[in-house]
Amino acid sequence: MDFITVDKADRVTTVTLNRPEVMNAINGGMHHELQAAFDDFASDAEQYVCIVTGAGDRAFCAGSDLKAVAERGAHPAYPASGYAGLIERFDCDKPIIAAVNGLALGGGFEVALACDIIIAADHASFGLPEPLVGAIAFGGGLHRLAREVGTKQALGMILTSRRVSAQEGLRMGFVNEVAPPEALMATTHRWVGEILRASPMAVRASKQVVYRGLEEPSLADALAHQADYPAYAAWRAAEDTMEGPIAFAQKRAPQWKGR
Repeated sequence: MDFITVDKADRVTTVTLNRPEVMNAINGGMHHELQAAFDDFASDAEQYVCIVTGAGDRAFCAGSDLKAVAERGAHPAYPASGYAGLIERFDCDKPIIAAVNGLALGGGFEVALACDIIIAADHASFGLPEPLVGAIAFGGGLHRLAREVGTKQALGMILTSRRVSAQEGLRMGFVNEVAPPEALMATTHRWVGEILRASPMAVRASKQVVYRGLEEPSLADALAHQADYPAYAAWRAAEDTMEGPIAFAQKRAPQWKGR
């Protein structure tokens, strides 16, 4: 990998955007390296949670590398799962957490929004400033932000290209927790630890039920159809689903197998 690093330890994959000299801006090569990293995480039965962060303390990701775009005369072709190999990755039921260690602008904010949880350093900031350079946030940011914070709040950011602080992101609802920069990764790993206490099969089923249920036309439809969702069906048939009650009855910690 030339533009990212990938570390695996204790069921956790950490993907670090590693171009700090350009605030971790994403070029064509990084798009495809990220696709490969997330493909590997999704398919690795030993990996349960993914953390995405940026190298250095200035930026999580400043978005697309516009200098590279100007030199090529066009944006690079995106990989199979879309921008950064993530924004159109709708089939990964494992949790993905963004640890935002600075600026998350444009495509960088879109990457964070595509994660399930956002933990932000208190100096982080977020924005979709694409209109300032004659572009739009077509990497999912317009859709996800409006769905997560409501139309008026989202348009307030989008139409003005306004940047908001981590604290405002927490108030708006797209940030889960704000931490001092030196405690960002420790805070993120605390969230990971809390996730890992639970059955990975139940966690994945829960994530899939939430996202698929939101696509249903009504709550009644979501409840009626959830038994047909693949991760729900896998959870119903899993060894882990019986391990929980057995461990509770035996007054011991459950031994999750992820199957």
